[in-house]
Amino acid sequence: MAGNVREWCWDFYHDSYYLVSPSINPTGPAAGTDRVMRGGAWNTPTFYPRVAARDLWMPEDTFAMESTGFRCVRKP
Repeated sequence: MAGNVREWCWDFYHDSYYLVSPSINPTGPAAGTDRVMRGGAWNTPTFYPRVAARDLWMPEDTFAMESTGFRCVRKP
């Protein structure tokens, strides 16, 4: 997951969400304007290509789409 492309996530972003989130499988805030981006890409600073890196991105902003991907998952 680290180093190829960043992962675009379904969760909305809030900078202090983890202070109040459940400790197991937090799903993110119920609403917001920005989405979570996780990991790092080939063109990001060396701090970001790791699974724990978390940042925000506006869905309508296409600036970094060349280094952004997503994972297909299914609900159990």
